[in-house]
This record gives sequence, C-alpha cells and structure tokens, in this order.
Amino acid sequence: MEPIVDPRIERYAEAHSSRTTELLTRLENETRATMRSPQMLTGPSEGHFLRLLVSISGARRVVEVGTFTGYSALMMASALPEDGELITCEVNPEVEVVARRYFAESEDGHKIRIVMGPALETLSRLEGPFDLAFVDADKENYPRYYERLMELIRPGGLIAVDNALWSGEVLDPRDDESRAIHRLNEILRDDPRVDHVLVTIRDGIHLIQKRHDIR
Repeated sequence: MEPIVDPRIERYAEAHSSRTTELLTRLENETRATMRSPQMLTGPSEGHFLRLLVSISGARRVVEVGTFTGYSALMMASALPEDGELITCEVNPEVEVVARRYFAESEDGHKIRIVMGPALETLSRLEGPFDLAFVDADKENYPRYYERLMELIRPGGLIAVDNALWSGEVLDPRDDESRAIHRLNEILRDDPRVDHVLVTIRDGIHLIQKRHDIR
C-alpha cells in the first residue's frame, strides 16, 4: 500500500518535532534494514505523539497490543514515571529478540514487560485498570481488542488504535483487514461509552477516551 502522507511532509514533520534519542534512531535504522515489513515501525512522528499522550494523561499503566521491534513501547515508557508499567503483547519471536535487546539498553527498559502469545489470550489474563492502551497488531482482531480493552481501561482512560485509515482502504473495504478496521470505526461512531476522534496522523489514529461515567 502507498503511504497516506507525502514522504516529504513526513520528513518535514519529523524535523520540526522533538528530537529522537540516539537509541531510537539506531532501532529505527536496524528495523528498516533487517525486518521483512519495516513499514510496521511506528516511527518518530507517531512515536512522539504517543509519548505526549502518556505524558499529558499522567498514565502510570499502559498496555500495548503489538510490540514489533519495540519503538512505540520505548517511546511511551520514556514518559512513564519511574515506577510505571508498560505491558506489551507480541507473537513473533524474531522481533521479540530485537525489542528485548533495545529494552535492555534503554534506561526505561525496566518499565516494559513483553508477554509472548496471542494478544487476545494475554489480554484475557490481565487485570486492570490501565490508563492507556495502544493497538497496532493484526487488523482482523481490532474489534475484539477494542471490546476487551474497554473492560481493562479505567474511566477517563485512553485507547489509541493505529492504521485506522489503512492507506485509504477503509473507504472501499475489499479484504478482511480493511473490513475489520472499517467495522471498528463504525462501532466507535455509534458507541455511547466513548468520546473519540479519527485523526489523520500517518495512516490514521483513532483516539478514544472511555467516558468518565462508564465503569
């Protein structure tokens, strides 16, 4: 799929956002050079957006669905307090090795715990409440992830869902992935439990707040 944002605009946005650490730059470069699907990398612009969400919300507990090589986890962990916790779900042992190596090197790595296995199974075993969730995993399960995360997120907490525009494929969904993403976007449109906005950052982020009066 073609990038939804002009690469020149993407580079301009990155150049005019907070600077990225040397560790994250190395992780980005290694991911792009060695991974079969490097486009799955969160990247600097979205990474800083997630970091700000953690900081602004005052989150102390974060759950992430889809670790990949650990870029987004490291970004979010850097905004957590020293005793904060980020649990990240992954199934691919190849990317787990890379993520663990960079977590071990980071001063924020002790805040992160990788749980290997199907994310729905992992989420079913977790106990809330969490303050923030980030979803960037297999698209077919997006609606299921959302329903479970609504049980785990505290009232007033946030859920950020990546790839909510899927390079525009949601306009005319023709495969299981685009149909599942479109289905979640429609669920959110009609869900009275949340306030939400679908923002056009990179491939789209659906930002959701569980209403304060929802238990």
